[in-house]
This record gives sequence, C-alpha cells and structure tokens, in this order.
Amino acid sequence: MKTLRVGVVGLGSIARNRHLPELEQNPHTEITAVCDVVPSRSEEIAKTYQATAYTEYEELIEDPRLDAVIVCAANHLHAPISIAALQAGKHVLCEKPMATTLAEADEMIAAQKESGKLLLIGHNQSFVPSHKKARELIQAGELGKIYSFRTTFGHGGPEQWSIDGKNSWFFEKDKAYIGALGDLGVHKSHLIEFLLDEPIQEVAAFVDTLAKPYADVDDNAVAVLRTKSGIIGTLTASWSYVAEEDNSTIIYGEKGIIRLEDSPDYSMVVEYQNGDRSYHSLGAIQTNDTDTQTNSGVVDAFASCVLENNSNCPITAEKGRSALAVILAALDSNSTKKIISLTGEAIEKGEQA
Repeated sequence: MKTLRVGVVGLGSIARNRHLPELEQNPHTEITAVCDVVPSRSEEIAKTYQATAYTEYEELIEDPRLDAVIVCAANHLHAPISIAALQAGKHVLCEKPMATTLAEADEMIAAQKESGKLLLIGHNQSFVPSHKKARELIQAGELGKIYSFRTTFGHGGPEQWSIDGKNSWFFEKDKAYIGALGDLGVHKSHLIEFLLDEPIQEVAAFVDTLAKPYADVDDNAVAVLRTKSGIIGTLTASWSYVAEEDNSTIIYGEKGIIRLEDSPDYSMVVEYQNGDRSYHSLGAIQTNDTDTQTNSGVVDAFASCVLENNSNCPITAEKGRSALAVILAALDSNSTKKIISLTGEAIEKGEQA
C-alpha cells in the first residue's frame, strides 16, 4: 500500500498528543512537514519527526511532496487552511469544530467537491468501541423504541492541557468563536446523531461563562435537543468540572438503557427492563489527559479512506457540518431565548450565525 505523506498545521497539544503520535504509529503514513507560527515549536517537532519545518501554512500547503494536510490550528483558521489545502490538491483532515459558521462549512464542502479530494473532520467519538457497539445494538432494536438521551462532556478547561495554558486561543472570541460548546459539545452533537442515525432538528439552550473570567467565550452550556423522529434529550458541555472529566452518554429506550461511561472496568452497561444487565469491557474513551491517551482511530480512518479511495466514513464534512449546526443553534437559542429549528431555509443555506 502507498504511503500517505502528511503535513500538520498547528503544533499545539492536540497535534502533539494525538495526531503526530498516531501518524507515527500508522505504517502507511509519513510525517513529511509541520507548521506553526511559533518557529521554535515548528523546529522542535520537525527535529523529533525528521520533517520539514514551516512557519507559514501557505508554504506547507504548496509542498509538492504532500498528499494530505491535517489542520490543528485555531478554530477561525480551520476553513481558510482547509480550503487552501483542498485547492492545492491535498486531502484534508480538519480538527473540530470544522468551522465557525455554516457558511464557512459550506465553502469547505464546496471546495472538497470541486477538488475531488477527501475532507474529514476529527470527531473521534465515532470510533470509540463502546459507541460503535451501542449504535449496533440500537439499530438492531435491542432497546426497542428510543425515547430520550443524556450526553455530557466536561473537564476543567483547556488551560489544564493546552500548551499555552490560560493564554490559549481557546479563550479568545476572535480565534475560537465558540468555547466549551465548540471544544466539547460538538463532539456530543456528532455522537448523538451517530448513535441514533438521525439528525437533530430542534435546539433550545442556556449558554454562559460562569467559571473563567478570563474567557471571552462560553465555559458552560446545557441544551435540550429533539431529533427528526422526536427523540428528546440533553447535551451538556463544561469547562468547570474541576474534580474529574465526565465524558458520558445514556440512551433510554422502551426495553432498556445503554450507559456509556468511561469506567475503568466496563465502558458500556446495558440495563434491561426485566432487571438483567450486560457488562461490556470495550476499552477507554479518548480523553485530553496526556497520561491516558489511546489511539483515537481518526488518523487511521483518514489514511485508510484516502489510500483505499473510500468516502464511506462516519466523520465526513457533511456530518461535521450537521454537528456544528446544532452547536451554533444552541448559541442562537441562548441569545434569542427561542427554540431554534434546523430544518428551515436559513440553516440549509448556511445562514445560521
């Protein structure tokens, strides 16, 4: 099989702790070039992986050796870097959220279609073994009709793991645009649509900055969601879970409940109406803890899809756009104090702010 030659843009913690190690582990990928606006970071990582160092992403994108680009830069750069890379004939794996507006997301998708290259978004929760198994059980009717769900992703905030600490771009409105919702909530909107295999169509939310006075963006959000078939549930995203991370989802159906929790013993527990329980030890959920990193599956899926010319992947740009739409609708709901519909003309055209 051919080797995929990859350039990585943005060398913060997500690149250092996840994408670069996973590229190194994959026998079919090569770290050919790296880029960061901080020269010392670019030079350090380039030396570690025997790659070429750049400080301008435009220069990396034009490197003729590259087959693909992974975008790990700040949120406001996801769209311009991804579009430029696609237009340069490169496949792209972009970190989530894929963009800061739906209009940007649509421009990315248009560039992908015009280029004929692959554009995937780094929604790693689709590859968690317990999540994949839960989807299988739900689709097989193990729980019967699904009524509701509860999904949560919270930790102490980016300053705990970001290379820049409290000075991280995650807290700056003009660079991040979205806070905990864009960092964590978008993972869960993507996951719910993956598990239930249907889109979220209505959103109501409270969004606020409660714990971090130095943040220009949200650090806590609670949303109520309704899917196309009428399943209702809640999504919580927080940067103020100071004791430990909570990365959990519960699905409630007529025949039982599926609990997806990052337990050291059982990552999935199915509780049936008759009192029976089944316990599944399927491995840990990927976290931001540098001491407990597991392979997220994202790089492996990206490489496989590119090298095998396979567009059937759970982290397509279209699915990334759908997850983003939910998060942007939550922000809109909070500001307007209204329930936001994701089926109207504006959302389809990418006009949702």
